[in-house]
Amino acid sequence: MEIRQLQIDDFEMMNKVWEDSGLSYRPEGRDGKDEIERQISEFGDLFLGAFDGEELIGLVIGTDDGRKGWINRLAVSPEYQRRGVGTALVRELESAFHRRNKRIISILVELPNEASMSFFQKVGYLQWDSMAYLSKREDEKV
Repeated sequence: MEIRQLQIDDFEMMNKVWEDSGLSYRPEGRDGKDEIERQISEFGDLFLGAFDGEELIGLVIGTDDGRKGWINRLAVSPEYQRRGVGTALVRELESAFHRRNKRIISILVELPNEASMSFFQKVGYLQWDSMAYLSKREDEKV
């Protein structure tokens, strides 16, 4: 397995991993090709893929809001799950955040998702019951 930065040429493989892993994504909005290309141009070091040869088997996307690093997407193809791919991707993304001097790394998990909650707790993330996530969206696609 090799972890490397994703490129826009990997877009179709990214969609396949998201679909195969059951991760929700918004191909008509924030996960559309033009939007992913824009995000890669801004946060290229935070778009990481795990490859088995030329096959994308997992990916993680991060963003930097200036104060915190955010893990926005982690997906691993089902046949590669529970083999350390997700952990390796998260650790590599954490290293990228540390190079950006981020001391807080956060993730939002869409509930219910026990598998993701359990995974992130195992790799050291804590749930903050005293916080609520609110958002205002232009439409449901973004």
